[in-house]
Amino acid sequence: MDSIQPGAIDPAKLDAFLTRAVGDLSAGYGGVMVSIGNRLGLYKAMAGTGPLSSRELAGRAGCAERYVREWLGSQVAGGYVVYHAISDTYELTPEQAFVLANEDSPVFIPNAWAVPASMWFDEDKAVEAFRTGKGVPWGDHNGRLYCGVAAFYRNAYRGSLVSEWLPALDGVVDKLRAGALVADVGCGYGHSTVLMAQGFPVSHFCGFDTHPESVAEARQIAAEAGVAQATFATARADEYPGTGYDLICFFDCLHDMGDPLAAAAHAAKALAPGGTVMLVEPFANDRAEDNVSPVARLYYAASTTLCCAHAISEGGRMVLGAQAGEARLAEVFRKAGFTHFRRAAETPFNLILEARA
Repeated sequence: MDSIQPGAIDPAKLDAFLTRAVGDLSAGYGGVMVSIGNRLGLYKAMAGTGPLSSRELAGRAGCAERYVREWLGSQVAGGYVVYHAISDTYELTPEQAFVLANEDSPVFIPNAWAVPASMWFDEDKAVEAFRTGKGVPWGDHNGRLYCGVAAFYRNAYRGSLVSEWLPALDGVVDKLRAGALVADVGCGYGHSTVLMAQGFPVSHFCGFDTHPESVAEARQIAAEAGVAQATFATARADEYPGTGYDLICFFDCLHDMGDPLAAAAHAAKALAPGGTVMLVEPFANDRAEDNVSPVARLYYAASTTLCCAHAISEGGRMVLGAQAGEARLAEVFRKAGFTHFRRAAETPFNLILEARA
């Protein structure tokens, strides 16, 4: 503070920035409340019921009323629940329920709070990585990361992958309907693999990931879904077996890899003639000054502690980060020998890109 000259601080600007910082701190506290409400079924107990008293909600959810009443206060303060003062009751609107209580909704958000929870658990690892320049492998993070990431993407994929993204690719849906061979590289819990297998039952889908625990979970999820034409194996993105793939998918994972160019080059060799790569990446513009938004902030933060950290742990030959942008991604595939690269679709959260060799 000694270096700040008298009169250098604009009180109005200070107040505005402090208000924003406190708002962000409030959101962090609120995230804990969202996660608790989700785990206890409080949102589900409110959905579609109309106004409820705190005692009625506590009874529906099997919780202690005094805790529920205080939790409801936090929800009202944050705009997550409506309060009716005359009747001293609380109500979850249909829109709020779609985000907070409907686990099949493409915008269901509560489970995503497991990701920042894992980031806090692993803060010491991130600090050490900053100081040493070393990486942090995906498998070395707190366990809440894996279920949080899977849940964050699962519903978005469920709402768009089969109905919108795959049809945006040239000729791919026709191949899938006829019977295609597909590789899902970096499949994680396999939600994307299973969704495609359910949508195209005569095609065969091979999910690959370097994290054995995620591969085991993917097998379980596929079995529970009754999907027999999806198989899973532990393999690197530049070493997975097989050739003649009609479609190779990278869902929100290429930027995590230590050598994305090697992954793209391997895909070029593994593709069947006329095959397609589907690259789904976090939405980003090509210039940092154009990535100023809540979504970009979210992705940059995750990229700092998760994406870049894992890429560095794999040797870090090219650390793209979660905000790589279309131009940098296109250059990776051009160097890997692909002659066709285009943006097939986009959402506020993702770029859906198509590449062919």
